[in-house]
Amino acid sequence: MKHILLISLLLPALTSLSVSAADSTLLAGQKLVSTHCISCHASSYGGDGSGIYTRDYRKVRSLNGLKAQVTNCNTMLNLKWFDDEEQQVVQYLNHTYYHF
Repeated sequence: MKHILLISLLLPALTSLSVSAADSTLLAGQKLVSTHCISCHASSYGGDGSGIYTRDYRKVRSLNGLKAQVTNCNTMLNLKWFDDEEQQVVQYLNHTYYHF
């Protein structure tokens, strides 16, 4: 019985920590996209650049494809992102545009 009470008391705190961590990951990804991606996409695709993610003929069709594309951009543009930064961008883009 004590275990159930302890779990019921800790569960909301643990849930808020995981939501907070997810939110911080999304915010970090959003910042990286805003800083490094949007201007390039706007110059090559037009508008505010975000249309590149939602166009009918987009290259990215899966989560693995999204990861590969983010890695490709990081490499080709010599952004020097660490793996966790790439993952933040992938999570942000997936959450915001792709929904894989």
